[in-house]
This record gives sequence, C-alpha cells and structure tokens, in this order.
Amino acid sequence: MKKTVHYLFVSLLASLIISCSSEEKVEQTEELTFEWEFVDSLDFEYLGNPILADIHMVGDKAVFYDFASSNILITDLEGNLVSEFNKTEDTPDSYGFMMNLPGFFDQNQISVMGMAGIFLYDLEGNMITRIKHPESIGGAAFMALAGKSMEKINLGGKDYILSKSVRGRETFPGEPRFYDLYRTLELIDIESGESAEMIPFEEGSLFKNGLGYWESDYMPAFEAKDEKIYIAMGGEGVLRVYDMENGRAVLDTAIQLTIPNFQPIEGNDLSSFQEGSITIEGGVASIRNIHIVEDKLVLPYYAGMEAQKSQELEELWMSGAEEEAELAYAEAEREIPKGALIFDLETLAYLGRLDMPVKAPSPAFASSGNFLWMEKPASEEVEEDFVRIYQVKLVQK
Repeated sequence: MKKTVHYLFVSLLASLIISCSSEEKVEQTEELTFEWEFVDSLDFEYLGNPILADIHMVGDKAVFYDFASSNILITDLEGNLVSEFNKTEDTPDSYGFMMNLPGFFDQNQISVMGMAGIFLYDLEGNMITRIKHPESIGGAAFMALAGKSMEKINLGGKDYILSKSVRGRETFPGEPRFYDLYRTLELIDIESGESAEMIPFEEGSLFKNGLGYWESDYMPAFEAKDEKIYIAMGGEGVLRVYDMENGRAVLDTAIQLTIPNFQPIEGNDLSSFQEGSITIEGGVASIRNIHIVEDKLVLPYYAGMEAQKSQELEELWMSGAEEEAELAYAEAEREIPKGALIFDLETLAYLGRLDMPVKAPSPAFASSGNFLWMEKPASEEVEEDFVRIYQVKLVQK
C-alpha cells in the first residue's frame, strides 16, 4: 500500500491572551516540558490507500477512508475489519463527492458530509438520516487530514452536528462582500434538519484587509466542549473561543499568537479570483486541527513552505521534470517544522510545545479517550499492506 496524505498546519507560539468581554490581558505562564508517550498501537491490514478518519474508544472502533476504493472502513481497536461500505453510487443514500472525512457521531453512527448533504449511517452502512445543505453547492474541494471530521456539540442536553459551512451566499472570494458575508461553521439540528450559520471573519481579522484569499488560507480547525467552541482559521494566527448562547456563538476570548518560522499568508488581488473556481494550497502554513485531551487544549501546527521554495518546485514540475520535483518536494516537506502547542483548557494559559515524534511526524492525527492516535508514515522503499496507528499519551515531564 502506498499512502499519500496532504496536510498543513501553522507553526506558532502563544504570547498573549485577550479577553473580549473585559479586554483583560494575561501574560503567558512559564513554559512546561512535555513528551509523547507511546502506549500501544494497532495494525490494520488492508491493501489500498486508507487514512485514519476518527476513533471512538468507548465503542472500541476506528473509522478509515480508503482513497483507492472510496470505501468507508470500520475496525475495532485491535485492527480487525468490522464492516466496509461504499456510498458513491447514484442512489438516494449516496453522499456524492465527499467534503469531509467520515467521523463518529456516536459509537453506533457515522457522519459524512458530501455534496448531496450530511448523512448519518449505522456501522453497516445503512442510512439513518440525510440533512440537505441549506444552499445548493456548485463545486467543492477539501483537504483530507487524518483525524479531522465533523464535530458534535451538546446544547441544553441535545446533540447537534458542528460542521464547516459550505454556503455560496451568491458571492465568491473575488468580491469584497464575500468576506463580510462569510460564516465559518454550521450548527445542524439533526431532528429538524435546520442549519444555523455562525462565526464570521471578526473585525480586525486578516481576512478583512481588502485582499483575496484561497480557501486553504482560512480553512477552520475547531473543537467543541461544554457549550464552548474553540476555533482557528487557517494561517491567521489567532485562536478564538466562543460561548454558545441561545443557539448563537458569542466571542469570549481571542488568543493572539506569535509565530516563529511561520510563512505568512499572502493575500491576492481580488481580480485574480474566478467565480466557481476553488483552490487548495497544500504548502501554506496553518493550524489544521484542535484536540481536547484531559485538561489540555492541543493545537497541531505546520509551519508552511517558503513562497520562493514553493515557486521553484512548481516551476520544476511545470518544466516536465515531475519525478525530480516530487523528490525535491518530499525533501523540502521533511524540513518544515511540525509540532503541537499546548494550552490549559480552563484558563487558556500557554503551557508549552512539542515537536512531532520521529516515528509519527505528521501533525494530522486523531484524539479519543484522552489519547492521541497517530499514523506511522508509509514506507518509501517498499509497498506495505497495512496501516499502523500509535496510541499516544501527552505527558508532562
């Protein structure tokens, strides 16, 4: 099996916390030392190109998505295949083009976002419900990142789906109004099928400076717990915390991040965007997931590729030297800093950072049961017919 997973994260170091309600400024605490402790692993034997999508420790299950066959794969945490199904045919229970990796809504249900809507399936692939998108979708693209799928939030004792918003809003990134109308997330009522869009580009946001941005520049990373939403938009370098009040997301706190080795996002002239065109830049610096592990908030990061280096590689590829460009890209990718920032969940104080471990260097990973679940990279020398997932604990020294 040969695996290729494209991922991107932002390299950053927290320096300041700003409370939006009181404008109080809190200096960061003394940095602590952490380490990755490898507790266990599972080997999933499968000939294809699967990526870890989600883990549910209570249900003793993992879900993978296989790019080669478009199959959704359910395993136990011993690596045994429990079920396998495909929903890409032209049938009423098909999600169409996938827009987010599948994830566990609960231990017995899988949620998938596609162009045909948001679907809940049981573990055998039987459709439980379909929720139509609030607007028709003309086109879509997404970056598949291990462990990144839709989230669940409980409000007033009722579970909702929290997903990225895919509304067109009758505009596109080449128009100034796009950045005023844009909303990041959808709060989805499973029973009624209604969706409420929320979280705009806030005043002072990088994305409201009059320039245009590709979707990968502001692609959201988010997590929810106890009626709070934690979110970072692409490479902006800001972590925001929202309180859910009467179905609305109210900004509570913004953490401005100082970013060493960060490759700044470069806005583009609005005239360079075409309506109906969607661009995902794989080498841009950005936060691409947020995890809650015990009493910690963990932000994986990817520092991004220098613009000049990226241009050189693109020119090499366009010249016809595709194999040489691939090797050069792999070498440049290995040199890009990758790791995770750690915050106190309650106080949002910055606690420290960790480089990604050598045996699992990708900052794209899943979390469940107070553990992190990291993929071993595929061998570059030999074709493998298995995926190895490490069960990892974040430990303070």
